[in-house]
Amino acid sequence: MSEVYFADLRADRESKNMPNKIAKLFRAAKLGEVFDKGDLVAIKTHFGEPGSHTFLRPQYSAKVVELVAKKGGKPFLTDSNTLYIGGRTNAVDHLTSAARHGFIPPVVNAPVIIADGLTGRDHAEIRVELRHCKTVKVGSAAVHADSIICVSHVKGHIMTGFGGAMKNLGMGFGSRAGKLEMHTDFTPKVKEDACKGCGLCAKHCPSKAIAVRGKKARIDPKRCIGCGECYITCYNQAIDPGEWSGNEIGQEKIVEYCYGIMQGKKGRMGFISFIVDFTPLCDCPSWSDHPVIPDVGILASQDIVSIDQAAADLVNAQAGIEGTKLEKGFLAPGKDKIQALNNVDWRPQLKYAEELGLGSRKYELIRV
Repeated sequence: MSEVYFADLRADRESKNMPNKIAKLFRAAKLGEVFDKGDLVAIKTHFGEPGSHTFLRPQYSAKVVELVAKKGGKPFLTDSNTLYIGGRTNAVDHLTSAARHGFIPPVVNAPVIIADGLTGRDHAEIRVELRHCKTVKVGSAAVHADSIICVSHVKGHIMTGFGGAMKNLGMGFGSRAGKLEMHTDFTPKVKEDACKGCGLCAKHCPSKAIAVRGKKARIDPKRCIGCGECYITCYNQAIDPGEWSGNEIGQEKIVEYCYGIMQGKKGRMGFISFIVDFTPLCDCPSWSDHPVIPDVGILASQDIVSIDQAAADLVNAQAGIEGTKLEKGFLAPGKDKIQALNNVDWRPQLKYAEELGLGSRKYELIRV
């Protein structure tokens, strides 16, 4: 059983403000022990897609930077480029988006480094020999960093159902080639009765697999890479994701990427997860839907499986917010809100991660 530390978001005095809560959790979870003086410490976060607004505020990462620096570490903020076409496809656009969202030295007091380089090709290949992946392709900055602190925004996700620390670490640090490998089980089809022929899906398709012909979108299955961008961007809900037969496989691939990243970093990884603005989708679309539950709090742990299990349990324990994507039958506390949002069983990732020895689903929740 692992320890997961929790702080709520109540604050009636300065000592209980968000920066001080982060500091208390950092100390309680002994995250200052996952790196040594002089270590290069990668703080993995998400800089937010342009148009979205529920990504984690840069001030949260800034406090982690401060705590790492006080302990003698050399922190930098990092993420890998995206597979889809958007504001973070290459390092130039990615850094520009990060700066516009406040991830600049005067705010975060640390450099921002794109983990897989200018065009997403700067990766290291780590041999894992697991169920789906023989090797994993990870942004080189993640591999060469001495330690990693994963700062995650907990939210929903169309492929994994649940996006927490494992999604942030595994998918997030995968290079563009790695992300492609993790996405290749998504098989979209166009629902012709719903398609308006607007061409938005074609515009956002990174592999140019979609064209509008006869006022309907057409997907070339030979060119489709299964990234799910068409499903996310279609305003008319005209993309059928299929039977999601690859959902469990996709989750397991992400876990295998976590496994590869964590090799050689035993005792050198820490996790902080924020259960705030729990939206139906991740922070990659160029919009943010209304959160489906009230803000809950912050978690910290050295166990990636326990922190995700605790986050999921806390989300499902909340009462849902009416008028959101969450249907009325799932508003009551204890209902599986995570599965209800995207019709995805989110548990396989936790089960497989535990099987691979990445952590334990059994945890003790300790309030600080």
